[in-house]
Amino acid sequence: MFTHRDWAIAFTLMAILIVAVIVLSSLNLSLPGEKAPVFTKKDSAIHVSPRRFGLALDSFNVSESMIQKNEFLTSILELYNINDSTIKKLQEKSKYIYDVRKMKAGSQYTVFSSKDTTHKVCYFVYQPNAIDYVLYDLRDSVAVTTGKRQVTVRLETASGIINGSLYETFEKSGTDPSLVMKLADLYAYTVDFYSIHDGDYFKVLYEQRYIKDEPVETGAIQSAVFSHNGEKFYAFYFKPDSAEAGDYYDETGKSLRTLFLKAPLKFSHITSGYSLRRFHPVQKIWKTHLGTDYAAPEGTPIISTGDGVVIESSYTSNNGNFVKIKHDDTYTTQYLHMVKQAVRAGQTVRQGQVIGYVGSTGLATGPHVCYRFWKNGKQVNPLQQKFPPSVPLSETAMPLFTEYVKKQQEQLNTVNMGVVQTVSMN
Repeated sequence: MFTHRDWAIAFTLMAILIVAVIVLSSLNLSLPGEKAPVFTKKDSAIHVSPRRFGLALDSFNVSESMIQKNEFLTSILELYNINDSTIKKLQEKSKYIYDVRKMKAGSQYTVFSSKDTTHKVCYFVYQPNAIDYVLYDLRDSVAVTTGKRQVTVRLETASGIINGSLYETFEKSGTDPSLVMKLADLYAYTVDFYSIHDGDYFKVLYEQRYIKDEPVETGAIQSAVFSHNGEKFYAFYFKPDSAEAGDYYDETGKSLRTLFLKAPLKFSHITSGYSLRRFHPVQKIWKTHLGTDYAAPEGTPIISTGDGVVIESSYTSNNGNFVKIKHDDTYTTQYLHMVKQAVRAGQTVRQGQVIGYVGSTGLATGPHVCYRFWKNGKQVNPLQQKFPPSVPLSETAMPLFTEYVKKQQEQLNTVNMGVVQTVSMN
């Protein structure tokens, strides 16, 4: 058993050991080859300045505004007392980076000025869209640079059952209208959106871009299915390898692109189809109508349904302003009743190029385009024509494509109708 003397010795040794440790620590002694530890007072909080466009927000007075109608870079900078010499330097340096004449009303700009009594403008930032920006450094040495805000991408879904038009269905669901245009472009070769009806449905997997959890832009469609009259039309974006451009294909590997688009307008409705016997609304007689009428507001862009050469861009009392295009030795198209043409005879045009604008010139009761289609010199109904797809996928790419399609179809099958979802990017 420990005696009182033993306990006293033990406590004394422990006290000596503690004192020794404290002394050695204060001397910052370390083992050979080892750096002595450095003890510093830890800050209770580290301040990180918020930044935008790479600039520290708390270092400047920051004001945001929007370009108004008939407002230009020069007039904006003059409001901030920027002299003419500096503005000219800025315009000259900007010439090959971003044309200041492209700045448009409705776009946002941000001004960074000093916090001292002069409130001198240091930076002017123009945003042509939510992601890209042009930074004008207005300090001693004027400089112009471009950049992009940090964006995150999420894969999301959209779906709906048609009730009215495709656009109306999207509008009711609260989905970004730009996605409607992407879907219409995607199916422009395969689905006749002017004959869709209530009960048809769609499901889409698409990229949605975010800046700090705020949606800013709809990206590319990854895959989609559109059901029309009980038939499913699939679309899958696939890039065979890094050397080839990506494209959209159906589930069998056939490209969705064909020789002709389904219609010469993005959105509209057919008011009069191809017919061998129709009562003419102006002439009040029964006659053949070998075209397809698409009603749309005056000024709506009319696009060429295929590549070709303009053989006529003229006016007649019946056709009004019209454009006629020869696509090859087999096919020719014509577009009537334009308010004005956008191309001239002899000009080469590409599929989807704007060739004129909807009007009501000639024998027309209201704004529309009459679309006419010739095959081997005979007028035919374009909606009944079957055109071969462009180059399909190669046999070597098919195994990878088939595996990809299977995964995409599984994801499309899980999409709940009318519900916006975020899905895995894997």
